[in-house]
Amino acid sequence: MEILSSRVLLRPVNLPETQGFYRDVLCLAVSREFGTAEHHGMVFFLGNGLLEVSGAREAGTASSLVLWVQVRDVQAELLRLAGRGVTVVREALTEPWGLIEGWIQDPDGTRIVVVQVPEDHPIRRDVREL
Repeated sequence: MEILSSRVLLRPVNLPETQGFYRDVLCLAVSREFGTAEHHGMVFFLGNGLLEVSGAREAGTASSLVLWVQVRDVQAELLRLAGRGVTVVREALTEPWGLIEGWIQDPDGTRIVVVQVPEDHPIRRDVREL
């Protein structure tokens, strides 16, 4: 299989509210929009991937999707988001695997892990032997 492109698809309960969260609160840039006024889809740039927020799911159906987004300064980003009314579900902590992670959620209940990779973390460099 040759994969040329990929994206994560999110089907929220409240489409306009969730699209507004990613566009206006997280400030993700819009890659494209499609559909009709009634069934309006949006695709956002998400680092080196894409996030499509379109369609719908029934109220009361839990989202199993978790987004992982890397930022330069997790503390500063959590403060900025809290200032915009976003609930910080878990303050930033250094995990046993060495990443600094804080958790937020979108209006639809989808958990978003906000991650900072410390300078000395192995994910920043190739640690394989030559």
